[in-house]
Order: sequence, then structure tokens, then C-alpha cells
Amino acid sequence: MKRMKKVLALVLALALAVSMTACSGSKDTGSSQAASGDSSQASASSASDTSLADVQKAGVLRIGLEGDWQPFSFHDENDDLVGYDVEVAQNVAKQLGVKAEITEAPWDGLLTGLSTGVYDVVVNGVDVTDERKTAFDFSDAYAYDHIDLVTLVGNDDIKSFDDLKGRTSANSTGSTYAEIGEQYGATVSNVPTLAETMTLVLNGTVDATINADTSVQDYLNTTGETKLQVVAQLDDVTEYAIPVKKGNVTLRDAINEALKTLRDDGTLSELSIKYFGADLTNK
Repeated sequence: MKRMKKVLALVLALALAVSMTACSGSKDTGSSQAASGDSSQASASSASDTSLADVQKAGVLRIGLEGDWQPFSFHDENDDLVGYDVEVAQNVAKQLGVKAEITEAPWDGLLTGLSTGVYDVVVNGVDVTDERKTAFDFSDAYAYDHIDLVTLVGNDDIKSFDDLKGRTSANSTGSTYAEIGEQYGATVSNVPTLAETMTLVLNGTVDATINADTSVQDYLNTTGETKLQVVAQLDDVTEYAIPVKKGNVTLRDAINEALKTLRDDGTLSELSIKYFGADLTNK
């Protein structure tokens, strides 16, 4: 009798162990399914990003830029559109195996156009900021720059960005430069182009202007203007990158591959020296 009870107890124990193993297996299976589900969702998300495929299917990369921000993009003596950004954009498109379709537009509408799908990319010396990173995905940097503060020669009231408080500044509409002016306490007048900002400083309408060192130096060199001076420069390095619509990861990654090729074969360096007079492609 005791032997039968022991056998019965052993059978019950084995049954319980099997039951617990089955439950445990069920839980593991559930976890595995959840992981598989997450993986499937990630794959689906990746698969739903057809930005690169769409560009390749269309056969064109739609590019937005200003066209009047020398030396990034401007019209030469033959009225041909040229500039560092113009040639970078054309070379990127070539690397992607498509044609470059460039549209010129005012700066304050370029990023809006990117958001609404008018452009696939904006190649316009776009500096990477935390605010912009929330709205767009950015490529790797393809050039580096600094930001200058410009005044009339003989203006001893403004010697640093801190001296902008209570002063006036002219800057491109919707630009980082306008934001910087406001951050330092200046009253900012927004105008479309760099040339107009310089004119407002020259005629005394405003006290100063802020812009990229590359553009300021190009303006001074090409115009021969001697009445303007750079009085200060921010320490922070500006990184120029190519924004794409948020979520267009396949297009961004393809652009990064294109930029890497252009960097490795020396194209970016050559273009930088051609338009800036120096290699600004390394930090």
C-alpha cells in the first residue's frame, strides 16, 4: 500500500513538473512572439520608408537652395548657377544614379518645402541645430564654418556679440543668424539676402549683421568693400549637413554613402578649395 502511494506521489510530481514546464514554455513562447513582433514592426517601419526608392524611381533628386548666397550658390557672369552647394548636390545626385533637379527659393521657405515634400533635400549650408533635428533627419557634415559679427569700420561701440544688446542687426529671414542676434539682445531686421544685410550696415540703417565666415570673407573679397569689418567670431564650429524629411532614413543613409565617396576621392576637398579658398571639409 505504501509502495502504491509512493508511486502515485511520484506520478503526481511528474505531472506537476510537466505542467509547470509547459506553462514556462508558454511564457517563453509569448516573449519570443513579442520580440518577433517588435522585429516585424521594425522591419515594417524600415520597409515603409521608400524615400530612396522613390527618388530612384523618379530618376531625379529634387534639391532646394537659395541661389543667391555666394559662395554656396549663386549665378556667375554667364548667369549659370554655381557654388559649393550646387556642385555638392549635383555630385550626390550622380552618386545616387539620378539627375539633380535644383529649384531656387528664398531661405525662409526651403525647410518648409522640405517638410511638405516639395524637395527631397535642401543643400544650402544648413547648420545642424537641436531644434532642426527634431523636425528633420540630417546627413553627416560635409563642411565646417564659423559665424562672424560684422560692423562698419570705426564702430567702436560693438566689439563682441555681447555688445549687440540694445543694438540693431540685419539678417536673413528665418536664419540661425537672426536667432543669434535676438539671443544677444539685438533688434533684428529680416531681409532676404546677404548683400542686403551688408547694404543696411553700410548705409547705417542697422548697427551690425551676422553671417557665415565663408560668405562674409567672399563678400569682402569679391566686392573689395573696405568699409566693413569683422569684429568678433563665435567659438562654436558650424556643421553644414543635408536635411531630409523626418523618417526618410534610406535616403539619408544613401546620401551619407555618397558624401563618404566624395570625401574619400577628394571631390569635397577640391570643391571647398575652389569656392572657399581652403579645405573646410574637416572639423
